[in-house]
Amino acid sequence: MKTSGYQAIPEEAEGEQPMELSRQESSNNSSGSDDGDGSNAKRNMLMVALSLFLLCVAYSAGRSSSTSGGIGGGISNGKGKLSILPQDVNIQNEIPSRLCEVYYDPHQASRDVTVIQTSRAEPSRQWSEVACVHRPRKLKASPGSGDTSCGDYQNPTAQINISTTKPSPFIDRSPILGFGGAFTEAAALNYMSLNEEGREMVMQLLFGREGLGYSLGRTHINSCDFCIKSYSFDDTPDDFSLSSFDTLVSHDLNVGMVDMMLLATKTYTESHPKEIEQHHTMRIIASPWSPPSWMKAPTESDVKGALHAENMTGSAEPVCLRDGVGEDSKYAKAWALFFSKFIDAYANHGIDFFGVTVQNEPEFPAPWDACAFDAKSQRDFIANHLGPRLAKSNPNTKLLIFDHNKDHMVDWARALLEEDNPAAKYIDGTAFHWYAGGMDRLLDGAQGMPNMHRMVSELDTMKVDKSHILLGSEACHCPTTGYAGGNLDIAWARAMRNAHTVLADMASGSNGFLEWNLILDSIGGPNHLGNMCDSPLLAVPHRALPSMDIPSQLDFEVAGHPFGEVHGDNKTREELNAEGVSAKYLDVGIVVQPMYYYMGHITRFVRPGSRAIHALVDSSIGSPEARTFRPKGQTVAGGGINDLARIGIEVTLWPCEGSTRQEWTYNSDNQLQVFGHDWLGVPTTSCLAEKSDKDMGGLMLTTCNVTESKAGLYDVIPVDDKSDRVNIVMKKSKVDAKKSCLVVQPLRNNGGAYGPRGGGQINVGDCSHSWAEWTFDTTTGEISSMAFEEVGGEVCVTTGWPFLQVGAFDTSSTGDKANAVVVLNEAGEAANFILRNDGVEIMSSSIPPHSIQTISFN
Repeated sequence: MKTSGYQAIPEEAEGEQPMELSRQESSNNSSGSDDGDGSNAKRNMLMVALSLFLLCVAYSAGRSSSTSGGIGGGISNGKGKLSILPQDVNIQNEIPSRLCEVYYDPHQASRDVTVIQTSRAEPSRQWSEVACVHRPRKLKASPGSGDTSCGDYQNPTAQINISTTKPSPFIDRSPILGFGGAFTEAAALNYMSLNEEGREMVMQLLFGREGLGYSLGRTHINSCDFCIKSYSFDDTPDDFSLSSFDTLVSHDLNVGMVDMMLLATKTYTESHPKEIEQHHTMRIIASPWSPPSWMKAPTESDVKGALHAENMTGSAEPVCLRDGVGEDSKYAKAWALFFSKFIDAYANHGIDFFGVTVQNEPEFPAPWDACAFDAKSQRDFIANHLGPRLAKSNPNTKLLIFDHNKDHMVDWARALLEEDNPAAKYIDGTAFHWYAGGMDRLLDGAQGMPNMHRMVSELDTMKVDKSHILLGSEACHCPTTGYAGGNLDIAWARAMRNAHTVLADMASGSNGFLEWNLILDSIGGPNHLGNMCDSPLLAVPHRALPSMDIPSQLDFEVAGHPFGEVHGDNKTREELNAEGVSAKYLDVGIVVQPMYYYMGHITRFVRPGSRAIHALVDSSIGSPEARTFRPKGQTVAGGGINDLARIGIEVTLWPCEGSTRQEWTYNSDNQLQVFGHDWLGVPTTSCLAEKSDKDMGGLMLTTCNVTESKAGLYDVIPVDDKSDRVNIVMKKSKVDAKKSCLVVQPLRNNGGAYGPRGGGQINVGDCSHSWAEWTFDTTTGEISSMAFEEVGGEVCVTTGWPFLQVGAFDTSSTGDKANAVVVLNEAGEAANFILRNDGVEIMSSSIPPHSIQTISFN
């Protein structure tokens, strides 16, 4: 077949069935006969042409609706007006969307490819299948043809390159264990507040085959903040033998935590027999927030001269235990025994813990239940007490260290995992959280990816056993819930942040990801310190049908309305359903939020035993004249408003996409500045810092306030004999000016599954090195480098990460198909892409604004 403006590849494909819709084989020639005049072939061609036309029209209509609203369609400042900075130029780049086309070898059966999508444009159509046309191989647009119909590669088209033949960068490490959430008291109370149908629905939504298929869980030893109040299983002072320990763990049994875990295990086991056959199980870890108060040293808030802490909340520093963690510490010995008693008590109920962490957030003497450790004291507690106790009494229970944010995980690894360290032999893994650590909750999930790569590299350097687990053990958005806030755009932004972090964690070597609470109430509680947060599911029994006059807040929720009214409660069933809060679940008292569906694009396909494989979104075909979000002939960055132009965001290097996340201004103060808005519609601006962050290891965004002297002041100086290259040199440097240039800082771990071009950092260093050479296009705002030319090409300086992202996985172990590719578009504009596996075209398509797609294929 030859078509004007196209050239068929290969020639022998001519005359064959040209394409097919969805995954159905053509049946038009099932009789094997023709009328002799080719009428069947003509009818086939007419049907295909008509089908293509209708699909193109439908897709264009969908895109038109998708660009009319959503996060990129203008952000409110809370007063009903748009907050627009002079730099927020709303360019309608009019990039034509591509039809989904799947390519296959004409001499083989059609490729089995499935594409599902969840999009802000159609929030009520989650996990919906995208219709695709199947072609023998692919058609290339002829150079200069000017053809702009569906399938034209002249439109900006990102190149997503994966490799299923190249070994996973983590092939010698443990595979992915799975995903999950926490069985807190708050989760159990909300779960039990539902009727029987609602409870069964929660189990299926979270652990069933048609739901998220969670295979991981977490719970707390004693109380945590997401409890009604503090509690312990042994409150008898100086009971060093723990003879008064509640071996029934009655509190957890009475509030429903034990039953919830048992039902979750049963649901997972019955729903995933193939995984059970391969020895995957429901894996639950337990983490302590605080020992009983009699074991704790007094805090600053306690009465002077007190023998021990009055409460379980708060902590002395650097270690909370009364007489430290030395070999002779009676309290440390008793606390280690407490772990063992707790593990045994749950085992008696039929729950065998996969592992325990030493302490939740040991660096934070929190106002809620807490116990501080520094790295040295945790090392000694493990070596002297906890390690030997578990080895003797609970040898099958894994021990994970740290359990805090990514900023210090490498420091703790160095302090505890060196081969000659007496604690190292007891340690099976490292747990970490996604929080940024400060008060800016919009940074949660946005920091620490280079540190993840450092961590994997450090494990290799220290010759830590390859089975060492890296587990993301806690993540949530705070404050309150998307349902309570009532702004679908913010709820959607939270979902995209979740997906980004999961993909980035897996690409850097993580073995799993745990949400915080599995289910909370409408305001994100209960929490006895008022620390309200979000969760994928919310229990709203007052919305269940038939109405039973249930109050909007149950007795266990005493916070009232700390963030104002619950806007979701003011919306009708039909309004919520249109926003994606399915009436099917609302009718049994469950709100299913956008982050649930975004997680499902990963968890339903990336099953236990899967591995991350090499994948990267590369620059557009035809770059640099055309970028993914900036068509040929345009100079203004696309993609919509940059929501990462924020103090505290890491500055990284990614393939150029022509978006506002890669748009820099050289301002009158000689600073490198970026502009944007946050999720709340508040204008933001920040500048490149003058020195590397000591915890994150690279340059970050900071305030542009000149008087605070945190942002770097730079000169842009041409490189000798290279007219298109410049050095960006720090002014007034305290070191040799020849050592004060912006330089590329490659990732450790060779960039994991993303490779060296996927998130490298920027630092200050030697001006004579080729890594100090940049191209600064002041027209487009791009600052680019060719430091990785030999491994793929150009990279651009990026705030955080690009809008268009990918994660690819070998899912052959337990998945329905051999491979899964997750494409995430955080931009306010659609993005075209072509997916290649080891250089061979698999498919091409378009992903709408604020959307996620999962492509599965054999």
